[in-house]
Formats: sequence, C-alpha cells, structure tokens
Amino acid sequence: MQEINGKYFDWDNKKNLANIEKHGVSFKMAATSFFDPEAVTIDDDTHSQQEDRFILIGVNKYDKLLTVCHCYRDNDNVIRIISARKPNQLEREIYGGEM
Repeated sequence: MQEINGKYFDWDNKKNLANIEKHGVSFKMAATSFFDPEAVTIDDDTHSQQEDRFILIGVNKYDKLLTVCHCYRDNDNVIRIISARKPNQLEREIYGGEM
C-alpha cells in the first residue's frame, strides 16, 4: 500500500509491471491523477460484475491526461488501481477537450 498526499492506494505489483510495459504508465504515476480537481469519475458497468469499478479521467502531476480503472477497498479508505493508460478520444471529450 502507498500513501500519497493523505490518500491510500493499492495495486498488484505484477499488474503494475505489465501496465508499464503495455501502456508506459506506472500505477504510482496514475495515482497522482486522483488529485486533479477537474478529474471526472464514471461507473465502469462493463467490468463491475464482482465488485464496483470506476474509471477516473484526470491529469497527473506530470500534466498527462490518464484513464485509471479502479475500485475502493477497506470501507472506501483505499483506492485499488487496476489499470492506467492514455485516454481514448471519447474519454478526452468527457474530460473536456483535447490534451
């Protein structure tokens, strides 16, 4: 578990390495997107069969717009990051334009 600016994040280390290889984004880098005051969070109904999942679209501390799939654990006190990548066109539009 990682504490970043008072929020707690968790992720699978193997998935983090695979995500870096596939998308070039570490989960630690993605976690900083949760501090974007303009971030948009939407339900991920497609992947919510076993747990409620969400998609956050936000800018990280390196000014990169990211799409972060996540869920909440421990009574919503821990954000578990599942995947992170560059947003597609629709996600960029949802966030509010081109980045």
